[in-house]
Amino acid sequence: MGASEGGRAAPSGAQPAPRRAHIAALDGLRGIAVIGVLLFHAGHLSGGFLGVDLFFVLSGFLITGLLLQEKRRLNLAAFWKRRARRLLPALAVLIVMTPPLAWAAGRTDLLRTAQQDTPWVLAQAVNWHYIAERIGYWNASDTRPFAHLWSIAVEWQFYLAWPLIVALLGGKRWRVAVVALTGAVVSLLLMVRLGAAVDTTRAYEGTDTRAFSVLLGAAAATMPVREAVARLPRTAVDLTCALLLGGPAVAWAVTAGEEAPGLFQGGMFAHSLACAALIALLAGAPEGRAGLVLGSAVPRRIGEVSYSLYVWHWPIYLLLPRHGGLDGWAWTAVAAGLSLAAAVVSKALVEDPVRHRARWTTGRRGWAALAAAVTVAAAAWAAIPQPRPGAGTVDVSRLEE
Repeated sequence: MGASEGGRAAPSGAQPAPRRAHIAALDGLRGIAVIGVLLFHAGHLSGGFLGVDLFFVLSGFLITGLLLQEKRRLNLAAFWKRRARRLLPALAVLIVMTPPLAWAAGRTDLLRTAQQDTPWVLAQAVNWHYIAERIGYWNASDTRPFAHLWSIAVEWQFYLAWPLIVALLGGKRWRVAVVALTGAVVSLLLMVRLGAAVDTTRAYEGTDTRAFSVLLGAAAATMPVREAVARLPRTAVDLTCALLLGGPAVAWAVTAGEEAPGLFQGGMFAHSLACAALIALLAGAPEGRAGLVLGSAVPRRIGEVSYSLYVWHWPIYLLLPRHGGLDGWAWTAVAAGLSLAAAVVSKALVEDPVRHRARWTTGRRGWAALAAAVTVAAAAWAAIPQPRPGAGTVDVSRLEE
């Protein structure tokens, strides 16, 4: 969800701070991942939640590629600043807008939980908040408009820890590969042990238990894997990509949430491993048949707004009522359309200007814009009437009519 850079490493004679060639197929994979999540949350694709694993693997691959490319001039402060500029603007707008929207919609139940969860969202630790409070992912997410941000928190925690590890390893590709694979195995063992519980939220949302997805992606970005992929003939790459696309597609169609046999006993690990192999092959041969299909206009364009779309879709899903003739696929089309519109507006007006350092986001203008935004946010929150205990239950029941 978070990382958006992609491509092959620049030649050794490139200028300082080289950029990798953009790979459209990886944008397409992001588009497929977010479509799966949207359909899952709309009740149409039982295994669509596995799209989050694909996001994790992509993030691990892309971020590790950048870190290894910059190994001799790795500036951790600059790296974290770039991540903040990429990810925080959308979250800031979401946090500011969701409570007023919930209040305006009469959903004081969602207003209350949004206010409760906001400090944890700001701390990028909302996944551990839900685990500590035993707020089940599978049975309580529809009471919290920020429930989906657990995965953003996992990625942020990875962005904080992994660059430090890569720096300590000296950016040595073999060392990074070994540490990534070792960490993935340890993470798998933790998931197997913790996934046997009645409530699997701890295994599903824990940073340690989900680390194998990002670490498998990280391993796929290292030189040993890239060299192995480079030796494969084109026909073998095309055939393997087709198989790797088909396997996860079947898993998304038939996996029945937490009730799926083996999901927490290695099934999710196998899915992430397949995703990592697919990403490595696409990065090594983006001009192959699979790369051309995934890099075509529709999946690529959706992938370009996938982070914003993921951030915005869940609050909109909860706030859009399912009654008055609007239900099923019609409701899904409206909800997804509104989510896409919010994502496009957020990306164009806030995220891209901040990320690409538009004039109003830098220097004194930037500080003035930040101060104005904080003032507006504080005023908006202060103006919202505080929900009374027990308020909002009538609205919730109406959604089920």
